[in-house]
Amino acid sequence: MCTDETHGTEHGIGRRALLVTGAATALTLTTMSFASAADGSQSTKTLTGTLPPGAPDFVYLPVEVPSGVREIHVAYTYTKATVPAGTQNNALDIGIFDERGTALGGKGFRGWSGGARTEFFVRADDATPGYVPGPVRAGTWHIALGPYTVAPDGLPYSVTVTLTHGPAGETPRPGYPPERARGRGRAWYRGDCHLHSWYSDGRRTPAEIGALARAAGLDFINTSDHNTHSAHAHWADVAGDDLLVMLGEEVTTRNGHVVALGTDPGTFIDWRYRARDNRWAAYAREIRRAGGLVVPAHPHATCIGCGWKFGFGEADAVEVWNGPYTPDDEISLADWDNTLVAYARSRGTGKGSWIPAMGNSDAHRDPDRIGGPQTVVLADDLTRDAIQAGIRAGRSYVAESAAVEVSFSATGGKGRVAGIGERLAVAADAPVTVDLEVKGAPGCTLHLVTDQGTLFTSPALPESGTGKVSWRTTASYAAYVRAEVRHAPAVAGLPGALTAFTNPVFLGA
Repeated sequence: MCTDETHGTEHGIGRRALLVTGAATALTLTTMSFASAADGSQSTKTLTGTLPPGAPDFVYLPVEVPSGVREIHVAYTYTKATVPAGTQNNALDIGIFDERGTALGGKGFRGWSGGARTEFFVRADDATPGYVPGPVRAGTWHIALGPYTVAPDGLPYSVTVTLTHGPAGETPRPGYPPERARGRGRAWYRGDCHLHSWYSDGRRTPAEIGALARAAGLDFINTSDHNTHSAHAHWADVAGDDLLVMLGEEVTTRNGHVVALGTDPGTFIDWRYRARDNRWAAYAREIRRAGGLVVPAHPHATCIGCGWKFGFGEADAVEVWNGPYTPDDEISLADWDNTLVAYARSRGTGKGSWIPAMGNSDAHRDPDRIGGPQTVVLADDLTRDAIQAGIRAGRSYVAESAAVEVSFSATGGKGRVAGIGERLAVAADAPVTVDLEVKGAPGCTLHLVTDQGTLFTSPALPESGTGKVSWRTTASYAAYVRAEVRHAPAVAGLPGALTAFTNPVFLGA
């Protein structure tokens, strides 16, 4: 083995260049060049430096790769600082683009692991989870560094690249899960559409996720690893007659996250932009062109970069409940309810549409509970298209587990009935009866919510967890009605955590 180890150092910004990548400016470091070498040998180079506070979102290290390379291996480290309380410490993400370049939305993407791994490799026949197998062709590759947060004294880093020379292996032909499972015809199907595997920052394999999804009583799931589609080719063996596996991505920008739900196999959606770059609408359209739904995730989450800043004009649905119910979910629920009020106010003008809500687990690792919560969708069959149609139409409710069942409808004159996500066409002063039935919610209270707020609250359900309520109203009094099922409050004067909630039934002509 022949090892040629070269160390380069970058300090300050004197030997760096700024360029525009199609969105925000990016920092480009000094090129790391390699020469051809004998088959079976390895060549290694290391670059060290310090990124200053205020560094761009992405820093690119060009790597000149000669012909005859079998594998590229990258390892990196960075230093945590001593910072005062309330000051963000250093955090550095990593990924790679091949010789096709780093253009926004281009073909060069070969993988991203964020901060989940300290090293990775890419070769024709295999790659580290999060990365895409394929030939290591000659040309300028780019290691992408993402300084997520930078301490006041800067972010010291070190990147080591090792090339293994030799003939490339054969790239496997990817296989993908089918778009149909054995359904029950038109029925309620349970799913979890926000899940992470070891192909991003999760700790579970696809097989483990599939087993836990089945144990949770789910009929469908959607894969949503951060900023990579590399897992798509690893779910075929997980799917089955009893479990529909849809493919997607959690597009993780610096101004919020969005679940691309049920995209075509092999679809990659770029994430390297902020709200101020005015790029989001184009990528929302790209998700839809690939057959997916656009679902902003945890819009009021408090982690850095998690809060949704792009607005909801492109949303097909919004994830109101994410994982164990917390105060930011309560804010998301109230914010979503405000959008229903705005839609009700504009009704009859022909402007706008309402945005359905959903809930997902965002499970990464033990003890995260897959299917907690889950979205229960009324669909014509257990297929990708039918499930997406149900979500898009708002024919769904969210439950904390498969033990919870909700039936909700509104009835008007002449026997007209509307279910969840539908409209009951009645005159403004015509009487409407709203019926809610719940199972599997012992000790919980039932609530009916309209554009005026919560207008009905039941006593706590008995130990059987089963209860029914009927409530009378009119379209002039309630533009819509939706149901909530809540646990007893943990703090007096505050609402209890959700057990379930429904999308609305709209009332009126």
